[in-house]
Amino acid sequence: MFIKRKEFIQIGSLATASMMLPKFLKAVERRNMVPPGNKVLVILQLSGGNDGLNTVIPVRNDLYYKARPKLGIEKTKSLLITDEVGLHPALTGFKELYDDGSLGIMNGVGYPNPDRSHFRSMDIWQTGSQSTEYLTTGWVGRYLDAQCNGCDKPTQAIEIDDVLSLAMKGEHVKGIAVKDPRRLYGASNEKFFRDVLKNHVDEPGEQAVDYLYKTMAETLSSADYIFKQSQMHPTSAEYPKTDLGNSMKTIASLIFSDINTKVYYVSLGSFDTHINQDAQQQRLFTEMNDAVKAFVKDLKTNNRFEDVMLFTFSEFGRRVEQNASGGTDHGTANNMFLIGGGLKQKGLINGMPDLNNLDEGDLKYKVDFKNVYATVLNKWLNADDTAIMGKKYDYLNFI
Repeated sequence: MFIKRKEFIQIGSLATASMMLPKFLKAVERRNMVPPGNKVLVILQLSGGNDGLNTVIPVRNDLYYKARPKLGIEKTKSLLITDEVGLHPALTGFKELYDDGSLGIMNGVGYPNPDRSHFRSMDIWQTGSQSTEYLTTGWVGRYLDAQCNGCDKPTQAIEIDDVLSLAMKGEHVKGIAVKDPRRLYGASNEKFFRDVLKNHVDEPGEQAVDYLYKTMAETLSSADYIFKQSQMHPTSAEYPKTDLGNSMKTIASLIFSDINTKVYYVSLGSFDTHINQDAQQQRLFTEMNDAVKAFVKDLKTNNRFEDVMLFTFSEFGRRVEQNASGGTDHGTANNMFLIGGGLKQKGLINGMPDLNNLDEGDLKYKVDFKNVYATVLNKWLNADDTAIMGKKYDYLNFI
């Protein structure tokens, strides 16, 4: 049966969502029940390099305003959380989380010998590697490898996207990329795809095509399962009609279902604000703020907030000084937001960046992000962080 290039790509995009091993599908289809208390991790990637200094703002630091005479956010416009620190004006929901003890802010997060390339630095964050290492598996993917090794109830990770990130790819087990369970279910059940499978005959020397058909067949099973789970206890809460709002609504519905999912991964961007930073960051932060606010409210209403940890990260921050185009250029260390009902450290977890002590105009990192990963793996997901990360990292005390 001849397949046109466009149709081949359609099938390939479906296959991307089903790169789990067949035994995974058989295991989850046994309807593993997930009772309240199941710890869930939600990772929100701020793609493009978010400007941390205009996110968590040192409103009493003259060096900040000297470096950013036009771009610095005035104290009176920021959302004050202390006398010296404010949040970006769009982050009203995050201010509420700070006030009720559901938000932790970690400053100066980065890694030694930082790389200012988007692609390389994102690889470092997604693989959990040293800046001198080049890994082909992601830190969540290796977590899946470890959890699913020899067990009949492997743990699943879902990325709310059409393409799977490196972070979610293990050596033997990979997460599933699903932008919209209903859309994937509908597309995978179209008569065209059923007919393609029905008429396929293995051909010698066509291993790549045979593999595509195999993964396509697995997609039909996984798409059906995920869609049915998402419909079991769909949230009735109102979410903003944005990409991130829709994604967070999907995650909430899955959390409320019986699906055995421990990790959700979602992205927002682009935060690459070389020009016109004020408008771009305002727009993106409004989308993030409104989606996360609705998500947290939904979790609290359904008594699941204690079981969920959400953290944000970006591949790097921006340089301290503004540029000539109303923006900032690629920098180094950055802040992370930690949100959840199980936080043991709340508010400002560590000190603000030292603007008196820069590395050629860039912030010096104070916390290695791999310590954050190790802490989450060990304390939240109850996994062997040393085996997953490849070495022992210090645990932090936020959970």
